[in-house]
Amino acid sequence: MPTVLITGAGRGLGLELARQYAADGWKMIATIRKHDAKATLQALGPGVDVRLADVADRGSIGRLAADLRGVPIDVLFNNAGIYGPSGLSLGKLDYGAWEQVLRVNVLGPAAVSEALVDNVAASGRRTIVMMSSRLGSIEEMRAGDYLYGSSKAALNAVTRAFSSALAARGIVVVAMSPGWVRTDMGGAGAPLAPETSVAGMRKVIAGLSRQDSGRFLSYDGSEIPW
Repeated sequence: MPTVLITGAGRGLGLELARQYAADGWKMIATIRKHDAKATLQALGPGVDVRLADVADRGSIGRLAADLRGVPIDVLFNNAGIYGPSGLSLGKLDYGAWEQVLRVNVLGPAAVSEALVDNVAASGRRTIVMMSSRLGSIEEMRAGDYLYGSSKAALNAVTRAFSSALAARGIVVVAMSPGWVRTDMGGAGAPLAPETSVAGMRKVIAGLSRQDSGRFLSYDGSEIPW
């Protein structure tokens, strides 16, 4: 069976990703920052390996990579992310919070991918997925999403750069938007159920080829403008 590693697997879309991959019998490495989600993930089945790791902590990422040395990872799903404070406007921007959003949403996925690239290269599917957002599309960007939107735009740039750097190793790197989903981040009024979003993303991921590397895709497979 193939192996998937999901960061931020303790809640929201990360937890639904874990549920669906576990239900399909995949081996899973699920990372969480706190112990409180461990029991929920372990209850998904014997193939779930829960690890404590903070994507904003380089030491934590280094320890995870050392523990997983030699373990092939077919799909590395960089899901962990934060939105930051909402309702900010020009003149009232919180730069400390902005720096933290960038650390988690941009530097975190970049560092995890760099640390585990040999694991991905050793697998059969060789896929890295960056959880982006349509709010990171510069063409569609709007006022108010300064922190989160800019972090996802930067993550998209990392995706393109990594896809080019890793092409010779046969690794596919894509940015994916899950759509507007009913999670703690998306809110109760969002139109998409987590089950629908994740099922769509998994279908897209399963159909990726090397020609898709560097693309920015929605959960339904449609292209999103950069």
